[in-house]
Amino acid sequence: MSKLFTPVTIGPLTLRNRTIRSAAFESMCPGNKPSQQLLDYHTSVARGGVGMTTVAYAAVTRSGLSFDRQLWMRPEIVPGLRTLTDAVHREGAAASIQLGHCGNMSHRSICGCTPVGASTGFNLYSPTLVRGLRADELPEMARAYGRAVRLAREAGFDAVEVHAGHGYLISQFLSPYTNHRKDLFGGSLENRMRFMDMVMDEVMEAAGSDMAVFVKMNMRDGFKGGMDMDESIEVARRLEKDGAHALVLSGGFVSKAPMYVMRGEMPIRTMTHYMTTWWLKYGVRLVGKYMIPTVPFKEAYFLDDARVFRKELRLPLVYVGGLVARQKIDEVLDQGFEAVQMGRALLNEPGFVNRMKAEEGARCQCRHSNYCIARMYSIDMACHQHLQEELPPCLKKEIERIEKRQATDGK
Repeated sequence: MSKLFTPVTIGPLTLRNRTIRSAAFESMCPGNKPSQQLLDYHTSVARGGVGMTTVAYAAVTRSGLSFDRQLWMRPEIVPGLRTLTDAVHREGAAASIQLGHCGNMSHRSICGCTPVGASTGFNLYSPTLVRGLRADELPEMARAYGRAVRLAREAGFDAVEVHAGHGYLISQFLSPYTNHRKDLFGGSLENRMRFMDMVMDEVMEAAGSDMAVFVKMNMRDGFKGGMDMDESIEVARRLEKDGAHALVLSGGFVSKAPMYVMRGEMPIRTMTHYMTTWWLKYGVRLVGKYMIPTVPFKEAYFLDDARVFRKELRLPLVYVGGLVARQKIDEVLDQGFEAVQMGRALLNEPGFVNRMKAEEGARCQCRHSNYCIARMYSIDMACHQHLQEELPPCLKKEIERIEKRQATDGK
């Protein structure tokens, strides 16, 4: 029998089924606070049958913001978040929030300071100069994660997801590509894990006995010179020792290998269409296809790597990456994963979980053009199939070309 619609217990939390809305960035928080749009979207996913919905990327400090429509965890936004969690709970789902710090992937105009990271350098992603955090600043940065967990509890969340992947701050300490430190926080893997350990100490203390703690981590950074599976398995073992209740297995660096995270082709014309900074618009249009190379999409694209982690670890593991059909989800769960996460599938169809319950052969209608991702950097995350406005012909043409190619390659 299918495990999909059976309850699952992770730490102190029991979910009604094994589906979780992944922490895919919504870009629905103008002023760095929750909006009616964010509330409506997560309520629709909860109403659609998901076991738990995850509110995406909430920065633990202002310096951790990478976009101006991201959440920033602070006391004044707690009432708005409580309204959201109450609405999700009324629909029978649990609520989680992803907590993180973007590290070097910001700009002074957004984060209010020179961006900070594991090491000093220059980040082409923004582009901007980056200051490496001093060792004496790291304990306070770790405490910021703990304070964010306490605010999440006050806001009614059942779980938190610590972001330790995708080239954000914790990942910047873990990866030899971004960590060039010469002190106790650089060099060997043991040293590179020290900041993560400090964060987890604060998070687990703040979570107490009544909040589940998930950690999203990379199985591979996705490029030569980054962290690979041998070190990542050691990181996973350390997170298990640190007390994490579950790991979300992902991969890729947003600033170096973004399509390794999301797969498929980035629609460059669409991305630049929504940009307002003229030099960035034309610069990305000129060199974007070289900066953001295509990585072919296939269903469950992280599954081969995730199986290795499943053999090596005892704690609950959550699979994420390329799940758009019930048949593949059942296959993943049958291989020992406690739950699955979906992002684009639930953007395309917030009620997809309910439909999977009714149809064994259910498949969502996402056609993998990645329009939603190209749009989210400037406006919000939205599926082109459900827009109110009419798309310009040039964007329609690009989307149709990508979808046609994906349909051909996927056969």
